[in-house]
Amino acid sequence: MNVVLRADVDGVGKKGDMLQVADGFARNYLIPKGRAIPATAGVQAQAAVMRRSAAAREAREREQSESVARKLVPMVIRIPAKAGPEGRLFGSVSPSDIAEAVADQSETVLDRRSLQIEEPIRSLGAHEVGVKLAGGVEFVLNVEVVKG
Repeated sequence: MNVVLRADVDGVGKKGDMLQVADGFARNYLIPKGRAIPATAGVQAQAAVMRRSAAAREAREREQSESVARKLVPMVIRIPAKAGPEGRLFGSVSPSDIAEAVADQSETVLDRRSLQIEEPIRSLGAHEVGVKLAGGVEFVLNVEVVKG
């Protein structure tokens, strides 16, 4: 059965894609959940419009993300934290703290969920934090935790 996806479906396709899927999958899952509609001539034209608008939106998001990356890559974000004499922090530096410091020092708003940090930072010094933005833009943010 030919269907047009109305939403992104993992492992199947993206919104606006016209696909050939098994009849049962379309009738029992995609169409009842509102994730697809049967492909007719009018629907195919509508799908083309959805694909164009999605491509334009993705291009805008990618351009915005690239400009943020160009601004933040050369910077070193300094975060003051209380630490003991051996350099261990009394607390930790979380993604929320990093996002707040980025906003203060560069006037750029980053969502804490875009920061790829496996565990909070618990020591003084330089650290690299991965950042994953919309449009597939990824870069490394240099963070320096200083005694404060």
